[in-house]
Amino acid sequence: MDDYPLLDLFLTMLFFFLWIMWLFLLFRVVMDVFRDEELSGWAKAGWLIFCIVLPYVGVLVYVIVRGRGMGQRDVERSRKAEAAFQDYIRKTAADGQQSGSDELVRLAQLHESGALNDEEFARAKTKLLA
Repeated sequence: MDDYPLLDLFLTMLFFFLWIMWLFLLFRVVMDVFRDEELSGWAKAGWLIFCIVLPYVGVLVYVIVRGRGMGQRDVERSRKAEAAFQDYIRKTAADGQQSGSDELVRLAQLHESGALNDEEFARAKTKLLA
């Protein structure tokens, strides 16, 4: 252990940690570039080339220039996903409730029009409500 002092081990671990953080940030930037609907194709290509050719500088410049928007776009994307999910739940729950009542209305209309007699209407209604 004399040939690799404790300070060198600490610095190695620090650099490794910083490298992992930078990789995480690079993936986050690339995902943000591809998900941003406001950027044109040329702008996306430019940011990607900048991040590939000058990786550290490109990522840091992107975070400085568009960092605030990254968070706002994530929040907006989460809101849209939550709204779509809630809309789906409301629609699905409403479909289940309306199908029985819609069927009852249809049976009543058939009974009023004379297509079903009283006995058939009563049988269909008890079958539907059971």
